[in-house]
Amino acid sequence: MRDVREVLKLHREGCVPMREVARMMGIARSTVRDMVVRFERSGLEWPVPAEISDADLEARLYGPAGVKPGRRKQPEPDWSVVSRELKRKHVTLQVLWEEYIAAHPDGYRYSRWCELFRGWEGRLSLVMRQSHAGGEKLFVDYAGDTVPVVINRRTGEIRDAHLFVAVLGGSSLSFACATWTEQFADWIEGHNAAFAFFGGVPQLLVPDNAKVAVIKACHFDPMLNRSYTDMARHYGTAVLPARPRRPRDKAKVEACVGIVERWVLGRLRNRVFYSLAELNAGIAECLTDLNETRVLRQFGRTRRQLFEEVDAPNLKPLPAEQWVHAQWKRCRVGLDYHIAVDHHHYSVPHRFARREVEARFTARTVEIFLGGERIAVHMRGSGNGRHTTVPEHMPSSHRRYLEWTPAKIRDEAARIGPMLSLLVERIINDRPHPEQGYRSCLGIIGLAKRFGADRLEAAAVRALEVQARNYPSVKSILERGSTRCPCPKPRSASRSCTTISGAPNTTTERSDDAQTPNP
Repeated sequence: MRDVREVLKLHREGCVPMREVARMMGIARSTVRDMVVRFERSGLEWPVPAEISDADLEARLYGPAGVKPGRRKQPEPDWSVVSRELKRKHVTLQVLWEEYIAAHPDGYRYSRWCELFRGWEGRLSLVMRQSHAGGEKLFVDYAGDTVPVVINRRTGEIRDAHLFVAVLGGSSLSFACATWTEQFADWIEGHNAAFAFFGGVPQLLVPDNAKVAVIKACHFDPMLNRSYTDMARHYGTAVLPARPRRPRDKAKVEACVGIVERWVLGRLRNRVFYSLAELNAGIAECLTDLNETRVLRQFGRTRRQLFEEVDAPNLKPLPAEQWVHAQWKRCRVGLDYHIAVDHHHYSVPHRFARREVEARFTARTVEIFLGGERIAVHMRGSGNGRHTTVPEHMPSSHRRYLEWTPAKIRDEAARIGPMLSLLVERIINDRPHPEQGYRSCLGIIGLAKRFGADRLEAAAVRALEVQARNYPSVKSILERGSTRCPCPKPRSASRSCTTISGAPNTTTERSDDAQTPNP
């Protein structure tokens, strides 16, 4: 602001020479002369009326601030369009200015272009600089971008994993891990992993107003998720959610999300992951570089060094056990003695088929109760429609059928005898597909319980001789006692001598001439 009124007062009322006025005001004599000339040309009378402020007086003498007559190059852009474009993802003022200058080569330079936009936008809202004490606040959120994970190598099926992000306010030590969803169970798993990573618990947790944390958002008294409050109580901390539609309340994690997306996702963009554990291992490698290698310029230390100095001494110790959130669901056991939990099927002992049970499931385990007694427990499976079956839960007949593998069929046949083993091998090889012969082989091996291993081995010999390679034929041989009967001799046009099975020392000669009648 120029001291126009004071300069004119000294010159007009005090009759002080311009040179002396310049010395007293600490400005150039040419500047004093310019003020006086401008005042005389403005048409104003001295003394200037009191209702004209210093700013209005300067505007009348010098015109609007920031406008140089004859220097405007191009019409100003449509700033409303610029404002709308800025709300789009990955769009910045630099990008928009480059598009503008490409269309108008003689247009405003970048600094002036930004200055004009800020002037159109109006006064910027004030920003309060926040200071965070060591170990005081942990800011948590989910990143907007997801990571593709191949969950089926054979079909190439892909499932997106979500990125949980946490950052300590004092040191900016950053943590991230991948979860399948953003639902409550995975939200809790992210917190457990973050607390383990930091080796302690902060005094406050600062999430946004997502439903997993806040049931009803309120500027003054938000209604927190009861289970989330229970988790905070277990760890000896408290939840202080950000105000609704005030992302600057958790600016730490908002900035950290951007850093993690560039530092982690940018580096992993060309890698293919086949499991959540493999993805988290890759994220951990990138976080090690971010926290322990990258030096913060304003502090001259890495995030890990700042954490050891500022946050670590002020964190609360971890409890002996992690907090585990469990959900309950009433289910009815199906005829296949399985229940369904989140599109995955878990077995119970077969005697409880058709019974109504209760399932207690966490992110890692599924427990099944009947009348308050636990009857089964499983590791949690992914919701892919598959089955988790414990062999002990199956009926004995189902278990025996399941246990019959091709290798076991061959071993059982070899245990009975070499000829039965040869018969089984030929039955399997004769079928278009090996599995078509498995059931026939099972039936033949099962005949040993009724007729004994020795008779079955003899029947296998007989079946091989007469080319009977199926279950009904072998069963008929055993029921009719054909293992003790001689095998019929095949007809031949020439004289032959055939050894009959069952009578190795007897031979029968047949001459065609002996049966020819005399002419």
